Amino acid sequence: MQLNITFRHMDPIDSLKNYAQEKVEKANKYLDRAGEANVVLSLERHLHQADITLTSGPFVLRGREKSEDMYASIDKAMDRIEKQLRRYKDRLKNHNRRERMPQYIHEESEVHIRHDVMEVSVAEESGIALNPRVIKTNEFVTKPMTVDEAVMQMDLLDNDFIVFTNTQSAELNVIYRRKDGHYGLIEASRPPPKASVAPS
Repeated sequence: MQLNITFRHMDPIDSLKNYAQEKVEKANKYLDRAGEANVVLSLERHLHQADITLTSGPFVLRGREKSEDMYASIDKAMDRIEKQLRRYKDRLKNHNRRERMPQYIHEESEVHIRHDVMEVSVAEESGIALNPRVIKTNEFVTKPMTVDEAVMQMDLLDNDFIVFTNTQSAELNVIYRRKDGHYGLIEASRPPPKASVAPS
């Protein structure tokens, strides 16, 4: 497994680096292929944050925790990831979708997505939302997945939605978590090309 460890707002500490490496490498027992792990250890307002991202094939797992002790934050972040790995162990180990997928799905169906988080102030008198302001922006590339795999990836990341390219239709889809606990699916489709009319 390729492991990258980054320290932010704090000096690199070998003991922390070795501890994080030992904890992350234990996740290999759940995987059948070498993946990549990115660990970011940062100090923010006297809280120690561990942000660990693990890639397994097309899937991404993430654990992010804060505490007053960096070792505890690493433990909690990896506990979250291992819980996800145990839940989906068999599916992650036996997953060969990318080998089966036609090459054009990889090359032509990936879409760059920008996700903005907006802060909206509300007028006290009218209750009307005013002046939306972008406070955070994430950019990512959609991955080719089936609907079932997209639900799994959303659960692995503990997200409320995921944008993906549907491998069956090669169209952009969105899976989201409804308030009633069920999942919603939004399917985008391109309109059929207009038939050309030959000049008379």
